[in-house]
Amino acid sequence: MNKGGKWMKNSLTVYVLSDSIGETGELLARAALSQFNSVKYHVRRFPFITEEEQIIEVFNEARKEPSVIIFTIVIERLKKFIEDLGREYNIPTVDLMTPALDAMSSVLQFQPKRESGLIRKLDENYFRKVEAVEFAVKYDDGKDPRGIMKSNIVLVGISRTSKTPLSMYLAHKNYKVANVPLVPEVPPPKELFQKDSRRVIGLVANPIKLNEIRQERLKSLGLDNNANYANIDRINMELEYSKEIMKKIGCLVIDVSHKAIEETAGIIIDHLKENFGDKVFD
Repeated sequence: MNKGGKWMKNSLTVYVLSDSIGETGELLARAALSQFNSVKYHVRRFPFITEEEQIIEVFNEARKEPSVIIFTIVIERLKKFIEDLGREYNIPTVDLMTPALDAMSSVLQFQPKRESGLIRKLDENYFRKVEAVEFAVKYDDGKDPRGIMKSNIVLVGISRTSKTPLSMYLAHKNYKVANVPLVPEVPPPKELFQKDSRRVIGLVANPIKLNEIRQERLKSLGLDNNANYANIDRINMELEYSKEIMKKIGCLVIDVSHKAIEETAGIIIDHLKENFGDKVFD
Protein backbone atom coordinates (compact mmCIF):
# COMPACT_ATOMS: atom_id res chain seq x y z
CA MET A 1 0.00 0.00 0.00
CA ASN A 2 3.07 2.23 0.18
CA LYS A 3 3.80 3.61 -3.31
CA GLY A 4 6.95 5.65 -3.82
CA GLY A 5 7.24 6.26 -0.06
CA LYS A 6 3.72 7.69 0.11
CA TRP A 7 0.52 6.04 1.30
CA MET A 8 -2.10 5.27 -1.31
CA LYS A 9 -4.97 7.60 -0.43
CA ASN A 10 -7.68 5.23 -1.58
CA SER A 11 -6.76 2.35 0.73
CA LEU A 12 -7.38 1.76 4.41
CA THR A 13 -7.11 -1.03 6.96
CA VAL A 14 -9.36 -0.88 10.01
CA TYR A 15 -8.16 -2.81 13.02
CA VAL A 16 -10.93 -3.82 15.39
CA LEU A 17 -9.82 -4.62 18.94
CA SER A 18 -12.19 -6.10 21.49
CA ASP A 19 -12.10 -7.74 24.90
CA SER A 20 -14.99 -9.89 23.65
CA ILE A 21 -15.78 -11.22 20.18
CA GLY A 22 -15.54 -7.87 18.38
CA GLU A 23 -18.67 -8.16 16.26
CA THR A 24 -19.96 -4.71 17.28
CA GLY A 25 -16.73 -3.00 16.29
CA GLU A 26 -16.55 -4.80 12.96
CA LEU A 27 -20.17 -3.98 12.10
CA LEU A 28 -19.59 -0.30 12.80
CA ALA A 29 -16.34 -0.31 10.82
CA ARG A 30 -18.03 -1.83 7.78
CA ALA A 31 -21.00 0.52 8.08
CA ALA A 32 -18.66 3.53 8.11
CA LEU A 33 -16.50 2.19 5.27
CA SER A 34 -19.58 1.71 3.09
CA GLN A 35 -19.76 5.51 2.91
CA PHE A 36 -16.45 5.58 1.01
CA ASN A 37 -17.24 3.82 -2.25
CA SER A 38 -13.88 4.20 -3.99
CA VAL A 39 -11.78 3.02 -1.06
CA LYS A 40 -10.07 -0.34 -1.02
CA TYR A 41 -10.29 -1.49 2.55
CA HIS A 42 -9.64 -4.39 4.87
CA VAL A 43 -11.16 -5.01 8.28
CA ARG A 44 -9.05 -7.06 10.67
CA ARG A 45 -10.67 -8.19 13.88
CA PHE A 46 -8.66 -9.02 17.04
CA PRO A 47 -10.97 -10.50 19.70
CA PHE A 48 -10.31 -11.29 23.37
CA ILE A 49 -7.70 -8.59 23.94
CA THR A 50 -6.63 -8.79 27.58
CA GLU A 51 -2.92 -7.85 27.60
CA GLU A 52 -0.86 -4.85 26.53
CA GLU A 53 1.45 -7.15 24.52
CA GLN A 54 -1.46 -8.04 22.23
CA ILE A 55 -2.13 -4.36 21.61
CA ILE A 56 1.53 -3.64 20.81
CA GLU A 57 1.50 -6.41 18.18
CA VAL A 58 -1.54 -4.85 16.51
CA PHE A 59 0.01 -1.39 16.45
CA ASN A 60 3.25 -2.78 14.99
CA GLU A 61 1.17 -4.06 12.07
CA ALA A 62 -1.04 -0.98 11.84
CA ARG A 63 1.91 1.45 11.57
CA LYS A 64 2.97 -0.20 8.28
CA GLU A 65 -0.13 1.00 6.38
CA PRO A 66 -2.90 3.60 6.41
CA SER A 67 -5.00 2.48 9.31
CA VAL A 68 -7.60 3.32 11.90
CA ILE A 69 -8.07 1.44 15.14
CA ILE A 70 -11.58 0.92 16.47
CA PHE A 71 -11.93 -0.67 19.87
CA THR A 72 -14.61 -1.92 22.23
CA ILE A 73 -12.57 -2.41 25.37
CA VAL A 74 -13.92 -1.44 28.78
CA ILE A 75 -10.87 -2.01 31.00
CA GLU A 76 -9.56 1.49 31.70
CA ARG A 77 -5.87 0.49 31.71
CA LEU A 78 -6.07 -1.09 28.23
CA LYS A 79 -8.25 1.71 26.86
CA LYS A 80 -5.66 4.32 27.91
CA PHE A 81 -2.83 2.19 26.51
CA ILE A 82 -4.50 2.08 23.09
CA GLU A 83 -5.08 5.84 23.09
CA ASP A 84 -1.47 6.55 24.14
CA LEU A 85 -0.05 4.29 21.41
CA GLY A 86 -2.38 5.90 18.89
CA ARG A 87 -0.93 9.31 19.68
CA GLU A 88 2.63 7.97 19.66
CA TYR A 89 2.24 6.30 16.25
CA ASN A 90 -0.10 8.96 14.85
CA ILE A 91 -2.83 6.36 14.24
CA PRO A 92 -6.43 7.49 14.81
CA THR A 93 -8.23 5.48 17.48
CA VAL A 94 -11.99 5.27 18.01
CA ASP A 95 -13.38 4.28 21.40
CA LEU A 96 -16.91 2.93 20.86
CA MET A 97 -17.75 2.10 24.46
CA THR A 98 -16.79 5.12 26.58
CA PRO A 99 -19.30 7.69 25.20
CA ALA A 100 -22.19 5.26 25.76
CA LEU A 101 -20.93 4.27 29.22
CA ASP A 102 -20.43 7.90 30.24
CA ALA A 103 -23.93 8.88 29.07
CA MET A 104 -25.57 6.00 30.93
CA SER A 105 -23.47 6.61 34.02
CA SER A 106 -24.51 10.28 34.14
CA VAL A 107 -28.18 9.27 34.18
CA LEU A 108 -27.85 6.27 36.49
CA GLN A 109 -25.50 8.09 38.88
CA PHE A 110 -23.13 5.18 39.35
CA GLN A 111 -20.10 3.83 37.53
CA PRO A 112 -20.11 0.84 35.15
CA LYS A 113 -18.39 -2.40 36.14
CA ARG A 114 -15.79 -2.11 33.36
CA GLU A 115 -15.54 -5.88 33.34
CA SER A 116 -14.66 -7.49 30.03
CA GLY A 117 -16.75 -10.19 28.36
CA LEU A 118 -20.02 -9.55 30.24
CA ILE A 119 -22.16 -9.74 27.11
CA ARG A 120 -20.51 -13.04 26.21
CA LYS A 121 -21.37 -14.34 29.67
CA LEU A 122 -24.97 -13.25 29.14
CA ASP A 123 -25.05 -15.06 25.81
CA GLU A 124 -23.63 -18.20 27.40
CA ASN A 125 -26.25 -18.01 30.13
CA TYR A 126 -28.99 -17.74 27.48
CA PHE A 127 -27.78 -20.82 25.63
CA ARG A 128 -27.49 -22.79 28.88
CA LYS A 129 -31.10 -21.91 29.61
CA VAL A 130 -32.25 -23.00 26.16
CA GLU A 131 -30.34 -26.26 26.56
CA ALA A 132 -31.94 -26.86 29.97
CA VAL A 133 -35.45 -26.22 28.63
CA GLU A 134 -34.87 -28.61 25.73
CA PHE A 135 -33.58 -31.17 28.22
CA ALA A 136 -36.70 -30.84 30.40
CA VAL A 137 -38.95 -31.39 27.38
CA LYS A 138 -36.95 -34.37 26.16
CA TYR A 139 -36.90 -36.11 29.53
CA ASP A 140 -40.38 -35.15 30.71
CA ASP A 141 -42.67 -37.78 32.22
CA GLY A 142 -40.12 -40.58 32.12
CA LYS A 143 -39.88 -40.61 28.32
CA ASP A 144 -36.27 -41.75 28.41
CA PRO A 145 -34.66 -43.03 31.63
CA ARG A 146 -31.21 -42.17 30.26
CA GLY A 147 -31.98 -38.58 31.17
CA ILE A 148 -31.85 -39.49 34.86
CA MET A 149 -28.07 -39.92 34.86
CA LYS A 150 -27.50 -36.80 32.72
CA SER A 151 -29.64 -34.50 34.85
CA ASN A 152 -28.84 -32.06 37.63
CA ILE A 153 -32.19 -32.85 39.28
CA VAL A 154 -34.64 -35.74 39.07
CA LEU A 155 -38.23 -35.17 40.18
CA VAL A 156 -40.30 -38.21 41.12
CA GLY A 157 -43.92 -38.46 42.16
CA ILE A 158 -47.35 -39.65 41.15
CA SER A 159 -49.47 -37.92 38.54
CA ARG A 160 -50.43 -34.26 39.19
CA THR A 161 -47.77 -33.49 41.77
CA SER A 162 -46.46 -30.59 39.63
CA LYS A 163 -43.49 -32.46 38.16
CA THR A 164 -43.69 -30.94 34.68
CA PRO A 165 -44.31 -27.27 35.58
CA LEU A 166 -41.62 -27.51 38.26
CA SER A 167 -39.20 -29.02 35.71
CA MET A 168 -39.79 -26.12 33.34
CA TYR A 169 -39.40 -23.53 36.08
CA LEU A 170 -36.09 -25.05 37.18
CA ALA A 171 -34.98 -25.28 33.56
CA HIS A 172 -35.34 -21.51 33.31
CA LYS A 173 -32.87 -21.39 36.20
CA ASN A 174 -30.46 -23.43 34.00
CA TYR A 175 -31.00 -26.77 35.78
CA LYS A 176 -31.29 -29.88 33.63
CA VAL A 177 -34.29 -31.68 35.07
CA ALA A 178 -35.69 -35.13 34.34
CA ASN A 179 -39.00 -36.12 35.87
CA VAL A 180 -40.24 -39.65 36.42
CA PRO A 181 -43.84 -40.63 37.22
CA LEU A 182 -44.29 -43.29 39.88
CA VAL A 183 -47.04 -45.76 39.00
CA PRO A 184 -47.64 -48.94 41.07
CA GLU A 185 -48.08 -51.07 37.96
CA VAL A 186 -44.83 -49.92 36.37
CA PRO A 187 -41.47 -50.69 38.04
CA PRO A 188 -39.36 -47.54 38.48
CA PRO A 189 -36.29 -47.32 36.22
CA LYS A 190 -33.14 -48.78 37.75
CA GLU A 191 -31.34 -45.49 37.09
CA LEU A 192 -33.34 -43.89 39.90
CA PHE A 193 -31.47 -46.02 42.42
CA GLN A 194 -28.11 -45.38 40.74
CA LYS A 195 -28.45 -41.61 40.84
CA ASP A 196 -26.96 -39.60 43.71
CA SER A 197 -29.96 -39.49 46.06
CA ARG A 198 -29.24 -35.86 46.91
CA ARG A 199 -30.21 -34.96 43.34
CA VAL A 200 -33.50 -36.86 43.47
CA ILE A 201 -36.52 -34.97 44.81
CA GLY A 202 -39.74 -36.72 45.78
CA LEU A 203 -43.00 -34.82 45.41
CA VAL A 204 -46.14 -35.72 47.35
CA ALA A 205 -49.45 -33.96 47.94
CA ASN A 206 -52.60 -34.15 50.01
CA PRO A 207 -54.87 -36.89 48.55
CA ILE A 208 -57.96 -34.65 48.69
CA LYS A 209 -56.11 -31.93 46.80
CA LEU A 210 -54.94 -34.49 44.24
CA ASN A 211 -58.47 -35.79 43.91
CA GLU A 212 -59.73 -32.31 43.04
CA ILE A 213 -56.93 -31.70 40.55
CA ARG A 214 -57.42 -35.05 38.84
CA GLN A 215 -61.17 -34.53 38.57
CA GLU A 216 -60.59 -31.19 36.87
CA ARG A 217 -58.06 -32.83 34.58
CA LEU A 218 -60.60 -35.48 33.53
CA LYS A 219 -63.24 -32.80 32.90
CA SER A 220 -60.83 -30.86 30.69
CA LEU A 221 -60.32 -34.02 28.66
CA GLY A 222 -64.08 -34.61 28.39
CA LEU A 223 -63.86 -37.81 30.44
CA ASP A 224 -65.97 -39.14 33.30
CA ASN A 225 -64.58 -37.70 36.52
CA ASN A 226 -65.52 -40.89 38.34
CA ALA A 227 -62.74 -42.78 36.57
CA ASN A 228 -60.28 -44.76 38.68
CA TYR A 229 -57.67 -42.06 38.02
CA ALA A 230 -59.52 -39.68 40.35
CA ASN A 231 -60.65 -42.31 42.87
CA ILE A 232 -59.53 -41.30 46.38
CA ASP A 233 -58.62 -44.88 47.35
CA ARG A 234 -56.55 -45.24 44.22
CA ILE A 235 -54.78 -41.95 44.97
CA ASN A 236 -53.99 -43.04 48.54
CA MET A 237 -52.59 -46.30 47.23
CA GLU A 238 -50.39 -44.45 44.70
CA LEU A 239 -49.15 -42.08 47.38
CA GLU A 240 -48.17 -44.92 49.70
CA TYR A 241 -46.38 -46.66 46.86
CA SER A 242 -44.50 -43.47 45.90
CA LYS A 243 -43.42 -42.87 49.51
CA GLU A 244 -42.01 -46.40 49.67
CA ILE A 245 -39.95 -45.77 46.52
CA MET A 246 -38.74 -42.42 47.86
CA LYS A 247 -37.72 -44.05 51.12
CA LYS A 248 -35.70 -46.66 49.22
CA ILE A 249 -33.98 -43.92 47.24
CA GLY A 250 -33.35 -41.90 50.40
CA CYS A 251 -34.26 -38.62 48.72
CA LEU A 252 -35.66 -35.33 49.95
CA VAL A 253 -39.48 -35.40 49.96
CA ILE A 254 -41.53 -32.22 49.56
CA ASP A 255 -45.27 -31.87 50.13
CA VAL A 256 -46.42 -29.54 47.33
CA SER A 257 -50.09 -29.38 48.42
CA HIS A 258 -50.06 -25.71 49.39
CA LYS A 259 -46.83 -24.53 47.79
CA ALA A 260 -46.40 -22.37 44.73
CA ILE A 261 -44.02 -23.65 42.06
CA GLU A 262 -41.54 -20.89 42.98
CA GLU A 263 -41.56 -21.93 46.63
CA THR A 264 -40.93 -25.58 45.87
CA ALA A 265 -38.18 -24.65 43.43
CA GLY A 266 -36.56 -22.48 46.09
CA ILE A 267 -36.47 -25.41 48.53
CA ILE A 268 -34.87 -27.64 45.87
CA ILE A 269 -32.25 -25.05 44.86
CA ASP A 270 -31.32 -24.41 48.50
CA HIS A 271 -31.04 -28.16 49.07
CA LEU A 272 -28.70 -28.55 46.08
CA LYS A 273 -26.51 -25.60 47.04
CA GLU A 274 -26.23 -26.93 50.58
CA ASN A 275 -25.11 -30.33 49.31
CA PHE A 276 -23.05 -29.41 46.23
CA GLY A 277 -21.99 -25.79 46.62
CA ASP A 278 -20.38 -24.55 43.40
CA LYS A 279 -20.68 -28.00 41.81
CA VAL A 280 -24.47 -27.89 41.52
CA PHE A 281 -24.32 -28.03 37.72
CA ASP A 282 -21.61 -30.72 37.50
